[in-house]
Amino acid sequence: QVVVPERGPGGAVAMAGTAGEEGPISLGTATVEQLDTIDGIGPVTAEDIIEFRDQHGGVGSVDQLDQVSGIGPATMESLRARLQP
Repeated sequence: QVVVPERGPGGAVAMAGTAGEEGPISLGTATVEQLDTIDGIGPVTAEDIIEFRDQHGGVGSVDQLDQVSGIGPATMESLRARLQP
């Protein structure tokens, strides 16, 4: 995903969102530290997600993560909002 800033009056560049807001994390490149920032994911589950990704040659959909031990329905909702395949 590429974010193109919008030009405002006088040629000023305006970015949408707040300065602290981050976009979705890519499952293909996410680190343990990045995954640990998601509600419901701790360092152990983050490592399990990376191990799952490595064993399966990547992750094609966030929904595949329901196969990871420790990830239930509530965590899946957090993952959908914060991750992209």
